[in-house]
Amino acid sequence: MEALGNLGINLSYLVVQILNFFIVMLIMSFWAYKPILKILDERSSKIAQSLEDAREAAEARDNAQSESEKIISEAQVEGASIVAEATQRAEKAASEIQKSVEQERAQLLEQAQEAAQRHKENVLLDIRPQVAAMAIAAANKIIISELDEVRQRALVDEFFSGITAGKVAILEGANLQGEDAVVTSAITLKSDEQKQIEGGLQEKLGSQVEITFRVDPGILGGIVVRVGEHEVDGSARRALETLQQTLI
Repeated sequence: MEALGNLGINLSYLVVQILNFFIVMLIMSFWAYKPILKILDERSSKIAQSLEDAREAAEARDNAQSESEKIISEAQVEGASIVAEATQRAEKAASEIQKSVEQERAQLLEQAQEAAQRHKENVLLDIRPQVAAMAIAAANKIIISELDEVRQRALVDEFFSGITAGKVAILEGANLQGEDAVVTSAITLKSDEQKQIEGGLQEKLGSQVEITFRVDPGILGGIVVRVGEHEVDGSARRALETLQQTLI
């Protein structure tokens, strides 16, 4: 005690100061320290929560960007597919239109050719009497005789159809075999003349034979019958050629 007094320390005062310190510490512990720790804990929790929210936000942003890129990629693929499909449909439509136009063009051309052929045959049929009259007039001058009208018509019909006394002259003795026959005349034959020729060919080839009639003014008169590779030429042109060869 005396030593402390020599040092200038009052023991009673020191004890009081120590008690005051502990009292202040006790008060601070209850009234200040715990609230401060609580505030610090709450602050730490808020910081941790903010960091977690930031991490989740960053993750959500990355996911959104990835999803956006995926959607854009799928949209590009789908767009390319739509464009390709539309292009194919357009090309197909254009091809079908072109094909339709070509078919229509071919049909119109065929119809025009058929119309021209019919017109040609009708013209030839119309001029048949004039041609016959000219031929008969020339014959009359040669033989110096007049033919009656019935005989004139009969001669004209025989000249152009090759039918004499109800028979197709060039088929007499002809050896023909086949299923298709083409009959060529200088002008369009009358329906009864065609029937007589059909009957003659059916007698030779059978009733199932397919017969086609065509017109070629170049043969001058008479008819030419072709069955397969075999041809029987009873035309006036052939007769003139034969006559010319005999005269040489």
